[in-house]
Amino acid sequence: MMKSLSPLFVVCLLLCGLAVQADRVDDYIKAQMQKQHIPGLSLAVVRDGKVLKVKGYGFANLEWSVPVATDTLFQSGSVGKQFTATAVMMLVEEGKIGLSDPISRYLPDTPPAWKGITIRHLLTHTSGVGDLYTILDLRQDGTEEELVKKAESVPVAFAPGERWAYSNTGYVLLGIIIHKVTGQFYGDFLKERIFTPLEMKTARNINEEDIIAHRAAGYRLVRGVLKNQEWVAPMLNTTADGSLYLTCLDMAKWDAALYSEKLLKKSSLEQMWTPVQLNNGKTAPYGFGWALGSVNGHRLIEHSGAWQGFLSHIARYDQDRLTVIVFVNTANAGPTAIAHTVAGMMMPGLRPSVPHPREAEKP
Repeated sequence: MMKSLSPLFVVCLLLCGLAVQADRVDDYIKAQMQKQHIPGLSLAVVRDGKVLKVKGYGFANLEWSVPVATDTLFQSGSVGKQFTATAVMMLVEEGKIGLSDPISRYLPDTPPAWKGITIRHLLTHTSGVGDLYTILDLRQDGTEEELVKKAESVPVAFAPGERWAYSNTGYVLLGIIIHKVTGQFYGDFLKERIFTPLEMKTARNINEEDIIAHRAAGYRLVRGVLKNQEWVAPMLNTTADGSLYLTCLDMAKWDAALYSEKLLKKSSLEQMWTPVQLNNGKTAPYGFGWALGSVNGHRLIEHSGAWQGFLSHIARYDQDRLTVIVFVNTANAGPTAIAHTVAGMMMPGLRPSVPHPREAEKP
């Protein structure tokens, strides 16, 4: 008759399994960094709100040979949109913003072409507002009012709700609306209402003027040679479409909070993770600041980001309570595929059968 295994032995087996997985992950990450010419990478694997693995690889700064650490700050790119969407939903819960409100309620003198555009349309990329970045001089500074005027000058692409098209402009406008409703710059609102309560101690808006410890440098690959990121005007590094500094440790705390009601009611979170319905009754795989999908029947809530020599991705398999977070400091890499592959290493049922298409991001 076979004896039952002792609880201590079972725990040892599990720990050994995790150690083997961790070694496989390290080998995979290092191979991908070499293959994709990634200077530095930060990775976190979170299960049930607790960090299973957090590690830095390579260099945060090539000129000084500074290695990536667990507290290295990376630019968020469009991963920052989920924080903007959460801020909006906080104001919705407080009755200060309505999802069906026309944006003209908050942005006076909007053009006739914007008639019918609501807060919900901006959140879900179904507003049809034109791409502000097609006309912006990224080296020219400006005010929020000037950004709105420039956005108004871009022809709309379609009627509100007619179809889905990724729109950084919509999230730029949401940040300005948050400012108008609360009297606070959206970054200050995030700090007060999200970052501080969750003890995300290093999360903050990009600011090139301040002295910021452990800030990574961004790079791009030019004809096979790494170059520094290109300079953009300071104002364009403060917009709500994705202008944050984050660490994997910050994001692990954020992930844990999303399983609770520390920030929003569960009904609000589920609304954010529900595919948007278009005018024709069809849906698009996007909610409020989150891309939505599934892998082998497992729900996947995720988002990627790209900006100024940085790429990022967070993949949340919330029903499995597993999250993988990846930051890299190069504009020429694939953090989405890396996050998905690592998830499959940790839980074989999450191994993707085909590569996930990379979504549009902040240019």
